[in-house]
Amino acid sequence: MNYELTWRLGRLLHFARRVKGSIALRGWHGTISRIFQERLRVQSAFRSGPDQDPILPAPSPPFHAKHGQRRMLVVDSMTPDPTRDSGSLRLTQMLDLLHQDGWSLDFFADDGYATVDDVRRLAEIGVTAHQGNLLRWLRDHGADLDAILLCRQPVACQYLGLARKLAPSAIVAFDTVDLHYLREQRAAELAGSNRLHRHAAQSRKRELHAISLSDVTFVVSPEEQATLTRELPDARVELLSNIHEIHGRGQGFEARRDLLFIGGFGHPPNADAMHWFAAEILPRLRVEEPGIALHVAGDIDEPSRLALARDGIHIHGRVKDLGPLVDSCRISVAPLRFGAGVKGKVNLAMSHGLPVVVTSVAAEGMYLVNGINALIADDAAGFAEATLRLYRDGDLWQRLSNAALDNVRDHFSVDHARQTLQQVFAPAIPRTGA
Repeated sequence: MNYELTWRLGRLLHFARRVKGSIALRGWHGTISRIFQERLRVQSAFRSGPDQDPILPAPSPPFHAKHGQRRMLVVDSMTPDPTRDSGSLRLTQMLDLLHQDGWSLDFFADDGYATVDDVRRLAEIGVTAHQGNLLRWLRDHGADLDAILLCRQPVACQYLGLARKLAPSAIVAFDTVDLHYLREQRAAELAGSNRLHRHAAQSRKRELHAISLSDVTFVVSPEEQATLTRELPDARVELLSNIHEIHGRGQGFEARRDLLFIGGFGHPPNADAMHWFAAEILPRLRVEEPGIALHVAGDIDEPSRLALARDGIHIHGRVKDLGPLVDSCRISVAPLRFGAGVKGKVNLAMSHGLPVVVTSVAAEGMYLVNGINALIADDAAGFAEATLRLYRDGDLWQRLSNAALDNVRDHFSVDHARQTLQQVFAPAIPRTGA
């Protein structure tokens, strides 16, 4: 069989599905050009040329790994940037833990983009970033691989067959990041769209097929793990949630003001949440607290920026260091009406001791209990009431702040993630004489 031809045809189909799906899911939020907006943000693309080496070597591995070092290929849809999205932050931390555990790591981004800073950032945690033809690279190096990590459904669907054929000795792991089909089903239900339901059904078929072909699948929430246990009882599904350090609380209640939302608008649930908050929740808040404002941090396209422009909303765009915002705002809000997985924006706020008001969707997989470590409400009036109550009650704020820090420590620590990764990849025996 001509595997390169099969792969190229698969990529064409994959691209067509992404365009079709993005139009369907983004709907009222913009046009097809927005599919590519994040890619076009690259300020200085790290590309190969006659005078430029397309690979920046990673630093030397830990001493214990130099003899018989294990080798892993990691493929994601984009080069991870921890300031862009929670999935990137989680993958960066996973790569760091794998490097510390002695793995030699090679990385490809499916979209082919990376800045020099991206590649240097990966190199600092022991990862060698590559560009070019992944099929050709797998032909040359597949036999040397002990493991392959494929991140997100589109990447897994493209490369699982090639991984099996060209790296027959490797453990193949599929990191869902979130269950795409579950997020799309919820979007379809919210919109009441048969077209979106059909798209979600197609995604479900592809995603479950990829899970069935993988040696192990990572999910980020207990709810998703339970869902896959019902759907595919023979599949090995491991819980590997978000990974956060405990930053601790900065200022106290009285020194803070305003609300914070963290999330890029390239992710449809975030865009929908902010349009809903601006239209139905913020006006209720400002009737009671005229000076209250919402700070929005994350990538945002110009049409959304213009649509949200009004008194009481401050749009910051992508913020390299969120610390000052997190330490100055009184509440973090996550008014998500659909989505899946675990919400990094909620984890991040709680790791700083910033109390959160969330919907049930945003609370999923977070071990949150209303009134104990968060406030949870699903309609506009209830969300506004909960926000005002927490905004005015210093004692409640302090209790939820302390409980937030405990929640991250108990469920989303670096040690939890390290144990899971070691357990999953322990069967990959180091190659003697490597």
